[in-house]
Amino acid sequence: MKSLRSLLCLAVCAASTPLLADTVWLKSGDKITGTIQLLDSGKLLLKTDFAGTITLDMKKVATLESDQALLVKQDDFVGEHAKSLRPAGQGQVELVNGEAPKVVDLASISQMMPPKPLVQDLAWTGTLDFSADYKRAANDVKDYNIDLDTKARHGAWRHGITAEYDHETKDNERKTDRTELGYDLDRFFTQKFFWKGQLKYTHDRIEDLETQRTIGTGPGYQFWDDELGAFSLAGLLNRNDYVFADGSTEHFTSATSKWDYKRYLYGKNLEIYTQGEVGAPFIDSVDYTIDSEAGVRYKLNSWAALSLKAEWDKVASEYGDTNERRYMIGLGVGW
Repeated sequence: MKSLRSLLCLAVCAASTPLLADTVWLKSGDKITGTIQLLDSGKLLLKTDFAGTITLDMKKVATLESDQALLVKQDDFVGEHAKSLRPAGQGQVELVNGEAPKVVDLASISQMMPPKPLVQDLAWTGTLDFSADYKRAANDVKDYNIDLDTKARHGAWRHGITAEYDHETKDNERKTDRTELGYDLDRFFTQKFFWKGQLKYTHDRIEDLETQRTIGTGPGYQFWDDELGAFSLAGLLNRNDYVFADGSTEHFTSATSKWDYKRYLYGKNLEIYTQGEVGAPFIDSVDYTIDSEAGVRYKLNSWAALSLKAEWDKVASEYGDTNERRYMIGLGVGW
């Protein structure tokens, strides 16, 4: 009986003990408690019980306190582990790392996050959109599209993976049946300049141009990448392999200009974006290539969004032109 009373007392004490939380003191004198999820590009993401995840401008933060382990980076390449954070003077924080505590300026911290099990400074974002259209009239038309776009950044490296499948039938006859895969690898040498490598594969079961394979490399420049959006340009030298439906092939090099732009509006509830590339082949039989898309995403909640997208793919060639425009509306998830 005595043991039972002891267990009940321990349970009551545990229930009455508040859960550990991080604390943010603002320069205005206000104090906010929550869980630090990420500090990046001068913005602090804090998960709270009363308002979900909120974004704070680090210029308005006086100091911080946290009992969780955090990876703190004062540049884009090197980070150190802090077992906890203690408040310090105005615009400063103390890193507790088991050795001599160190006080650093908040303005000097470029990134801070809970460490991951493997790649400890991994920042992963992405979207997965699905759209479908069914029309039953004089002609029965079925059209659906699946589009994946994800990026992962750790240290000086950034990986990008894209995948898309587009299928359309009209009166049970295939009109579009295309698969696209892509992989980008960026190596940053400074905060802005990087070197890009890319692999692309496209297989079309309908058009005359059946298969496209591209491998390319070249310099790039990141104009900005923060909580409100990103914009980068890259110039690439590519090796292209084309396979046509009649069995003929074409192998050539080309120069392309590649862009990637996104912008968040209205408290990150609305996103506009465009990405793609324009290529100039170094042969007479292929005039130019265009692979582009633009769209809008509207957040329905913390993870779901309504998407509207337009795509334009074109290859001008003496073997036959590929010129496709598609407009899609659908639902997606983001992370």
